[in-house]
Amino acid sequence: MVDDRGALLISDRTVERIATQAVTEIDGVGGSAARMLGVAVGGEDLDQPAKVTAQVRDGTVTLDVRLSISYPLSVAKTTEAAREHLRRRTTELTGLAVSHVDITVTALHTSAAEPRRVL
Repeated sequence: MVDDRGALLISDRTVERIATQAVTEIDGVGGSAARMLGVAVGGEDLDQPAKVTAQVRDGTVTLDVRLSISYPLSVAKTTEAAREHLRRRTTELTGLAVSHVDITVTALHTSAAEPRRVL
């Protein structure tokens, strides 16, 4: 009788999608523009999803996240909350431990566009 059930492998891309969805659950955090040769292509937008890159190695995950934040939220507090949320949600949904989360803030957004002064 064979008692080998096999193994469950979760791909990097699957973890990236789960983490991208988890970022949308955080208030005041939005997406990042695509980059080409380090230059933003298109606009940074709070309504766009964040850019997440994940690597799964030996049952642990490392995440690299590019996102934007609403101004005047604290960048330090918001990124720390995002880091904790990503660790918790990714672990809950995949069963994999998150060892490291790098966050790059690419833009700060104001809540409303300021009207132009007419002189």
